[in-house]
Amino acid sequence: MSEHLLAGFVIFAVVTLFTPGPNNIMLMASGLNYGLRRAMPHLLGVAIGFAVMVLAVGIGLGAVFNAFPALYPVIKYVGVAYLLYLAWVVATAAPPDTEGGGKGHPITFLQASAFQWVNPKAWVMAVGAVATYAAIAAFPFNMAIIAGIFGAIGLVSAWAWVIFGQALRRLVRTPRAIRVFNIAMGLLLVASIVPVLVEDWL
Repeated sequence: MSEHLLAGFVIFAVVTLFTPGPNNIMLMASGLNYGLRRAMPHLLGVAIGFAVMVLAVGIGLGAVFNAFPALYPVIKYVGVAYLLYLAWVVATAAPPDTEGGGKGHPITFLQASAFQWVNPKAWVMAVGAVATYAAIAAFPFNMAIIAGIFGAIGLVSAWAWVIFGQALRRLVRTPRAIRVFNIAMGLLLVASIVPVLVEDWL
């Protein structure tokens, strides 16, 4: 095993998983609107779903996209459409009516897991990690290591973003303030789509 590559990959995973993106914006909104307990399926769905996706990409799905490059734009624009839908869901989420959470329903484990497959940032991270750090160890152990590290750090990252959102309840207390926060998070999700679209326009 290459310790230098492993250290580089851990840094890559921390930076990419902790920086703002569609998953983290939605996790923060879930934390504020529903609290940690109700947001737990969302949290686990993001972390585990992305690790499974990375494993699938590393084992062979990436080869399918190399053989059929026309599939990538399809996935990308399905992802954009789904992100717009999620931005609407986040922006229109009802303010919490009790200390335990909001009136609506948080994203489920399966929804969060499935979202990874249409999340443009997740695809960039997965393909980039597999292409760059595959030499960490012999195949297929390298893919298990990469997916496992993504999963472990992803759990910490997702938990941190949910807790951050929950902590914001102290500042964002009134129903009106929560509505403004949710609208702002929805707009940030829309903004996260812009680089994906600009890539095609340049």
